[in-house]
Amino acid sequence: MWIVKLGGSLCADPILPQWLDLLAQLGGGRVTLVGGGGTFADEVRRLQSHWQFNDLAAHNMAVLAMAQTAYQLNAMNPTLKLASSRSDIRRVLHKGQTALWLPFELQREQADAQTTWDVTSDSLALDLARRLNAERMVVVKSCRIEPKATLAQLSEEGIVDKRFASLAEGAAFPIEILHKDELDAMRALLFGEIRMLGV
Repeated sequence: MWIVKLGGSLCADPILPQWLDLLAQLGGGRVTLVGGGGTFADEVRRLQSHWQFNDLAAHNMAVLAMAQTAYQLNAMNPTLKLASSRSDIRRVLHKGQTALWLPFELQREQADAQTTWDVTSDSLALDLARRLNAERMVVVKSCRIEPKATLAQLSEEGIVDKRFASLAEGAAFPIEILHKDELDAMRALLFGEIRMLGV
């Protein structure tokens, strides 16, 4: 089972339908797609900055932002099947379909290690990959990625969130960071072609 995280910045990008088609066609039975919060999460940040409410509320609002993205992606490509729990995800994959995560299970009543902006949808997707014992994780970004950059460097540069590199330590699966134009690289991975990617 693979986790593929599409950055929220792709939500209004013309290339988005191609990514959805690829993952729907070749990811069936194997891929769980996680969408970032995108402009929905940006609005949460803006409102928190304006009203100064706490990070717990912002976290719950940002989780809903990710859910809005999931609904958008499902509306754009209904063959991607919404799943809100690990058992739902396994059920979708067992049917040979591509799962699309609705992360409602991440909402919190009390603050914890996840209820901070140091942890964004990147790390939440990584946490899901760990909990599902994923075989691979691919993170798709809109910005160019230096091929030899480490996850720590990508965290420092803000390409992935501040916690991502430390959370990735000891992961039992490879993690690739792709640029949005690397559809062919994603296709090669899904076809099982050997290619050294990213980190």
